[in-house]
Amino acid sequence: MQLTFYKYQGTGNDFIILDNRTGNIHLTTEQINFLCNRKFGIGADGLMLLSHSNEYDFEMVYYNADGKESTMCGNGGRCLVQFAYDIGLKKEKYHFKAVDGAHDAHFEKNGWVDLQMKNVDKIERYYGDFLLNTGSPHYVKTVTDIANYEVFKEGRAIRFSKDFEEEGINVNFVKVTNEDSITVRTYERGVENETLSCGTGVTAAALVFAHNEAGFNRIEVNTLGGKLAVEFDKLGETFTNIWLCGRATFVFKGDITLHF
Repeated sequence: MQLTFYKYQGTGNDFIILDNRTGNIHLTTEQINFLCNRKFGIGADGLMLLSHSNEYDFEMVYYNADGKESTMCGNGGRCLVQFAYDIGLKKEKYHFKAVDGAHDAHFEKNGWVDLQMKNVDKIERYYGDFLLNTGSPHYVKTVTDIANYEVFKEGRAIRFSKDFEEEGINVNFVKVTNEDSITVRTYERGVENETLSCGTGVTAAALVFAHNEAGFNRIEVNTLGGKLAVEFDKLGETFTNIWLCGRATFVFKGDITLHF
């Protein structure tokens, strides 16, 4: 099987994208895992299919690097919107379907892609840390020396602890710079390593550290791969009108032949 693929990245969170509007692409878990492998394949944190939809502009189908279909990916969604635009699906506003439901997206004047995330009803306390779902499940923990923090070791320990081992969880370590700026590092399940950025994780961290308890918030977020921003409305424990904002960049296009 020969595939034409496109590589995109959003603040270093990188993805293989395939145009599957014809519905002809059917990949196994092993094939997806191979394609995402950085030594033997193309290399990526995940793989996405842009699929046809009768009700939406397109459907997003997302797989983690381990080859398994996964929950929502925020940076992936932003990259897929940029890809849709680049291949000719040019719109002022996008409305597409993902595994967690419908999403809206648009471009800012500076070229950033803004993606509306699902509403969040609650943040759960967990031994002094926080649990919430922003389309994917997230664990949020405050740390002080984030630059030297052992993200892989500590993130993996939490992800494979007895409470989270079966379903998995993404683990975010956060340093608060000031009331409207944070730094986030994330250990991602499915990748089973630290990634340079995680869109749903950045969103989760921003919600936890909201500075305005009743109204509009904008949190600037630093990741290893670059800068993002999260805008949202908060009222009590309810978060609505959540937008993940940042760049989504085309890296390269290529062809690859799968021999299995």
